[in-house]
Amino acid sequence: MSDTSELPTVHGVTRRHALAWAAGAALTPLLPACALNAAAPPSPTDFGPWAEGFAADWVRLSAERATYTQYFSGAEQAAFDRQLTPRTPEHRQRQRDAARAGLTRLTAFGSDRLTPDQRTDADTMRWSLQNMLASDPFEDHQFAFNQLRGLHISLVSLFNEVQPLRRPGDLEAYVERLSQVAARIDEAIARSRDAAARGLLPPRFIIERARTQVQDFLVPAPAQNLFVTALERRSRSIDALGGAERTRALADATRLVESGIRPAWQRILALLDELHAGSTQDAGLWRLPRGAEAYVQALATYTTTTMGPEEIHAIGLREVARIEGEMDQVLKSLGRATGSVEHRMTALRAEMQPPAEPDPRPALIERFREMVRDSQRRSRALFNLQPRAPVDVRREPALTEQTAAAHYSMPAPDGSRPGVFWAPLPGPIFNVPAMRSLAVHEAVPGHHFQLAIQQERADLPRWRQRRIFGGGSAHSEGWALYAERLAIDHGWYEGEPQQLLGALDSQLFRARRLVVDTGLHAKRWTRQQAIDYGISAREVERYVVNPGQACAYMVGMLRLLDLRDQARGAMGDRFSAKDFHDVVLKTGSVPLDVLGDVVRRWSMVG
Repeated sequence: MSDTSELPTVHGVTRRHALAWAAGAALTPLLPACALNAAAPPSPTDFGPWAEGFAADWVRLSAERATYTQYFSGAEQAAFDRQLTPRTPEHRQRQRDAARAGLTRLTAFGSDRLTPDQRTDADTMRWSLQNMLASDPFEDHQFAFNQLRGLHISLVSLFNEVQPLRRPGDLEAYVERLSQVAARIDEAIARSRDAAARGLLPPRFIIERARTQVQDFLVPAPAQNLFVTALERRSRSIDALGGAERTRALADATRLVESGIRPAWQRILALLDELHAGSTQDAGLWRLPRGAEAYVQALATYTTTTMGPEEIHAIGLREVARIEGEMDQVLKSLGRATGSVEHRMTALRAEMQPPAEPDPRPALIERFREMVRDSQRRSRALFNLQPRAPVDVRREPALTEQTAAAHYSMPAPDGSRPGVFWAPLPGPIFNVPAMRSLAVHEAVPGHHFQLAIQQERADLPRWRQRRIFGGGSAHSEGWALYAERLAIDHGWYEGEPQQLLGALDSQLFRARRLVVDTGLHAKRWTRQQAIDYGISAREVERYVVNPGQACAYMVGMLRLLDLRDQARGAMGDRFSAKDFHDVVLKTGSVPLDVLGDVVRRWSMVG
């Protein structure tokens, strides 16, 4: 995942940064560069270099972000790949200081003096920085060790999937970074205890899910621990790696797991037991101090709108009724006229289950892959743009398979890793009717088209290619759900009524999410009430620890459909759906209001 482009040279201090990192300096904010640029005259010609420099400094605040994006090259990137970002209050303050400095500079430029493309850049960056500061007071409303993306999960994923292992020297970096894991865990434990002292406790059932994950992590002996087996597995393909060098690295990793990492996970277990005693089964943010404010901010973060819980709840109820009406007609055409839509779909899913033996999972993964290939063929009629990067389908790793949702990870910028649609298949029941719509959503023409194309756009600033400042989930998840809708509207399910029902059921699922998410966090629904509404326990628990995110999908899709209708109305015969898709994909991840401005400008001149 290395990046071979040149180091940024727009700061007077960039080369100093590179030298400092080459010397192994600790992770620190490099704000003097921001301060230096803040004193420059606010000429529009300065905006691009300033934005590139500020974005680079923002990346420098997170070693993990630098690794995921491979934002730098040479000694500077190599140094980041050896570090783990501190989880301390002091480091969080550095991020706040950087955000405020960036906003001050953006204000000095003034939007009216920038070109349209520069305004899109500035508005996207401004939204991200403002949202970071608005969300900061509620950071501890999200449990540091939740079952979905807690530190005990994200660190394992970093080493198992992303940590560079391309050449012999990377093994030393792997071990160096591994040596910092226990310290980062202890910082998160301290943060959790401080949050608990202020009444910010996770629900009991979330503590229990995380506890099971930690216990599972502790079962294997150190030599079979996930951090060690990842190094063993991923280092096999490194050319010119000596056997002795590999053996030594594996021994070092095993010792670190035994002496530092396993004791740290045991300390997580002790923390969870402490918190469990004072926890309750209440699920929503309403239970916490300033919980209502926290939820309003979460909705703003994930939908990039100002819609409140009541409005979103009402939209959800409306869309549930509409989609269930469509599904009822298709079910009746199959002779399934009795019972609720959910009851009839449950019966259909049961009838479509593959045999339990032999294990159906390998065949299901291969079926996903064929569906992705078919979607690539069909997409030629709807898109001018297609990504160069390939996409694969892989099964979700065992550690997270019981709690993870299907998701997509971006390809490496250097082509060393494809885009990946990660499919959890815990079983024993598999949602076979929804397989095609899931492949459309996560891969083609959903997230893979959107995110890989953005990364490949040479005319975008580097920081926008790599989504350093993005547009929240509403743009990305809205696009993926819009892609599902395209497949329905353009006959991809012709002759496959069961798969059509699966696609409609996927849309219904996203509509129900609006109702359940707002129900949990604003209307004091219980976990069981959410399950009874037709959402699985695993999904409900996802919404509990990630408030507002479930609302991004349907809100984003409806906004995209509205923008398409507005453009068609403004352009008349000049409108082309292919060209509209080009505009959305070329723009990349931006807040919905920023995308609306881009589409309006295009519809006036396109």
